[in-house]
Amino acid sequence: MDMKEGMRKLCSPVLKMFESGEGDYDYKSSYRTILIVLGGLCFVIASISMMMTLATGEAAGVIPIMLFLLTGLVCEIVGFLGSDRAVARIWKRR
Repeated sequence: MDMKEGMRKLCSPVLKMFESGEGDYDYKSSYRTILIVLGGLCFVIASISMMMTLATGEAAGVIPIMLFLLTGLVCEIVGFLGSDRAVARIWKRR
């Protein structure tokens, strides 16, 4: 088993949500690129939020950190490991 298949197996609960379904889907290669960039931006925002939260000591800063961290993680998992159907389902529900 190669590394990508091992990671797909580890992330299968997330991937199953987006890879399920039947029928046609509208996929463009730019969707995957945009998804990966969006995930990276979410990680950057989460990092900035963490720095600001630590600097101010405000406990409410945990909410945006978790929100952007989770969003970035899902985007990166689907962008790097997901099938074309999974990437297309992130953009459009059919």
